[in-house]
Amino acid sequence: MRDRGLTYSRFMEGLKAADIDLDRKVLADLAVSDEKAFDAIFAQAKKAIEAKDGAALQQSPSVQ
Repeated sequence: MRDRGLTYSRFMEGLKAADIDLDRKVLADLAVSDEKAFDAIFAQAKKAIEAKDGAALQQSPSVQ
């Protein structure tokens, strides 16, 4: 995960934010047997994390 830019916990957070409900066994199976599908899921999770982080930054007051 880290080599792709997310820790495992952030990846799982991204899956939740993207409304992707897959357990660890299914994810591990996809990572081994269907790398393209896993890559697509990872991209969705990462995009959801980036959107979530961007929204949080916009809502936080600026410090001066």
